[in-house]
Amino acid sequence: MDANAIKELAPAIVRAAALFGAGVAMGIGAIGPAIGEGYIGGRACDGISRRPEQAGLLTRTMLIGQAVSESTGIYSLVIALILIFVAKL
Repeated sequence: MDANAIKELAPAIVRAAALFGAGVAMGIGAIGPAIGEGYIGGRACDGISRRPEQAGLLTRTMLIGQAVSESTGIYSLVIALILIFVAKL
């Protein structure tokens, strides 16, 4: 390839790499929250089945735990959106 062809292809390659990075960020960034939220929900159901009178407290605690767990997924979404829309190529 000559220098002109490389100059023409470089922006497309960089854009493709940014889009690939956005996909990877969302894919990997969604695995942790999904596992964490499933575990939290399962343990809350287990706790409610053992002590039904504490259902309100357990549900509130579960929702707070899921919100904290979901924050990493939201951060990966923000990074993906930055890579897609903000990155100047």
